[in-house]
Amino acid sequence: MDDHKKEAGIPSNHKLVQTETKWRQSKGQDTDTYWYDQVDESGVVVAKWIVKDSTSMYPPFGRTISAEKVG
Repeated sequence: MDDHKKEAGIPSNHKLVQTETKWRQSKGQDTDTYWYDQVDESGVVVAKWIVKDSTSMYPPFGRTISAEKVG
């Protein structure tokens, strides 16, 4: 999850709370999609994120992480 916080640019004093996960395999890619609530130090949800973490199933097993703020 630290990679996901870094990709989304989440401050260190905030947390990502996972609300849903989906796994998909297509065209040589294994993609995990995560839905997160960004929670500040007071416990208030300040944003919502969708993070896609994709890994190639074939060498050299490259990895891509993308984050989209949705609320």
